[in-house]
Formats: sequence, C-alpha cells, structure tokens
Amino acid sequence: MEFVLIGKIINTFGIKGELKVDSYTDFETERFAKGSRVYIGEEHLPFTVQSFRFHKGFLLLQLKDHEDINLVERYKNFFLYKDKEDIEPLPEGEYYFSDIRGLEVYVDGKHVGKVLDMEEGTVHNNMRIRKEEDGKEYLVPFLPVFVEKVDTEHGRIDIIHMEGLL
Repeated sequence: MEFVLIGKIINTFGIKGELKVDSYTDFETERFAKGSRVYIGEEHLPFTVQSFRFHKGFLLLQLKDHEDINLVERYKNFFLYKDKEDIEPLPEGEYYFSDIRGLEVYVDGKHVGKVLDMEEGTVHNNMRIRKEEDGKEYLVPFLPVFVEKVDTEHGRIDIIHMEGLL
C-alpha cells in the first residue's frame, strides 16, 4: 500500500476519545467521512472513522471503538494517513503535496537538489528545496512560470532556470 499524509494528531479533546487534528488536506469531508479508513503513525495502524467535526480551526476526529480518552491519548503527535487507492485521482496537471515531496530537482538537465516539503501559501503553494551543492534551503513557487515539468513516475521535477531562484 502507498499512503498519503492527511494530518497530524496534535492532542486529545475531551474525555470521549476525540482527537484534535491539524489537517493537511483540503478534502476533509472526503478524507474523514464516517466509516472511512484512516491510518495512524509510521506503522499505519488502521482505524475506522466514527465521526468528525470542526472546532476553532481544527478538526476533531473520533475513531470507532475508541470513544475514551484513555484509548487514544497514546496517538498524540502521530501523523494520519489515507491509502492512496482510497483517494480520487486529481485532474491532469494537478498534484497532491505528497506527490511532490521527495522529487529530485533538475535545472537545465542538471541535478541540483530535492523537494523537502510543500508549503501552502495564501496566493500560491511553495516547494521547499534543499540544494545539493551548499545544503541551503530555498522556497520556489509551484507555478508554471517556475516549473517546467513534473514527472512523478520518475521522481523528478524540472525547474526553469532563473537567476537568483536557486
């Protein structure tokens, strides 16, 4: 199975086993739908969603058969995942953050670094790239003016050469 990161459990909420989640997805209604599967931690432990709701900018998630704080507090600071097969594919030319993370970065055919992370911005999203040459990190907007080609199948992204970008 291949997994997609959808959030991080940052705390418990109340005594009935709700988990306070920092959501990393724009599709909360689909990802956390009642009866759907989520996976917790690096071991990808499977759980069924009992319910979810929003509270003060966070998502509160309750897992089936875990409606007690004592059963869920061990999952604080764990990441939440979905099976990639359970997620609808995006239209051509659109990508999930998890598709871009880890891609090798090329400029003019020369390997220059790696995408460490994707960061959501108010106007556009940015790639955090670590340059192999000096180890420094750079933010590059994920926009067509900067991105020449994305090839997730071969694990690479080609950036258009611009002075001062990297």
